[in-house]
Amino acid sequence: MKASRHILHIDMDAFFASVEQMDHPHLKGKPIVVGGRSKRSVVSAASYEARKYGIHSAMPMSTALRQCNTLIVMPHRMQRYSELSREIHRIFKDYTPLIEPLSVDEAFLDVTGSTGLFGDAETIGHTIKDRIKNETGLTASVGIAPNKFLAKLASDLDKPDGFVKITHENMQSILDPLAVNKIWGIGKQSFAHLKQFHIRTIKDLRVTPIEQLVKIVGNSAESLHRLAQGIDNRPVQTLSQRKSISSEHTFSDDESDQEHLKQLLLDQVQEVACRLRAYHFKAKTIQLKFRSGNFETFTRSATLETPTASTDILWDHAKTLFEIWRKSRPFALRLLGFGVSQFIDMTHGQQLTLFEDEQEKKLETLDSVVDDINRRFGKNKVKRSMI
Repeated sequence: MKASRHILHIDMDAFFASVEQMDHPHLKGKPIVVGGRSKRSVVSAASYEARKYGIHSAMPMSTALRQCNTLIVMPHRMQRYSELSREIHRIFKDYTPLIEPLSVDEAFLDVTGSTGLFGDAETIGHTIKDRIKNETGLTASVGIAPNKFLAKLASDLDKPDGFVKITHENMQSILDPLAVNKIWGIGKQSFAHLKQFHIRTIKDLRVTPIEQLVKIVGNSAESLHRLAQGIDNRPVQTLSQRKSISSEHTFSDDESDQEHLKQLLLDQVQEVACRLRAYHFKAKTIQLKFRSGNFETFTRSATLETPTASTDILWDHAKTLFEIWRKSRPFALRLLGFGVSQFIDMTHGQQLTLFEDEQEKKLETLDSVVDDINRRFGKNKVKRSMI
């Protein structure tokens, strides 16, 4: 049998709301949410007391207030959340360099090579969990498994303050009875579609012949079938070894519609910016990549005065570069890409101009809310518009 990896998924419990309850002791035990109070505001985080009323992230604030008339709404304090997130990530780095953040409050850690120094994966998991509690005052849920899919699933099985280990031996007994939408990539619509074919649990998906599954879900059949068997070979991906982050799209037919290209570019900027923020990195250089139908490739780049991970700031610069290209060589595109480089690691405590003014604070808050909603409810659930 192939040597097993030891992957931890560490997920802070109701992070923003828990920070508010820790910093304001009179809020402990009370239903609170973090977010704005305007008609268009959404819940960014809900305490476990609020969740008993059916309140959750991404819910309209007006709905949340109707569901609980004693609900307490706290404004975002992104500087405080980022400060604590950096402390937590510094703890992670004491045990492994192989860290893949998913957001400010959760990350994968590959501790396979660390067991000789710090004990087995369970020992490392408990040590990190205890240190987070002792050094920050917050609780985290930990999942341990041979791969990323199972580790993330494990961390969610016994929240809050949970600790669950999935092994090759107990894997299928844990997976089989779970609802099939516990699998990554199966959202509400996909779940409803699968139920029409009597596929409600992970076991139902696992025992469905792959040929039949292809007819039901198309190209994603093979990957979903593997996950139902607990198979996930993706490595924990760190940013520290990368020199750039990028997003590219190749068109099946050359694309010349400028508005379509700009909207795609905006989506790419949002994706790259989200990944930057998850790693607590800022970038100083941006680059656009254009490829014509005859495979000629051109790039346009710019170095920013101040490193950033803000979607709005990156988009402003990307849009400018796009307009420069459009006015000089507006050919139809086979490929369009956006990337960033020259990283600054914010976990080392470098503040630069972070939170320097109110506009910066507003951009940080907006980005965090969008990232959180997309992470919890599916990629591209919330997308910016050029308008």
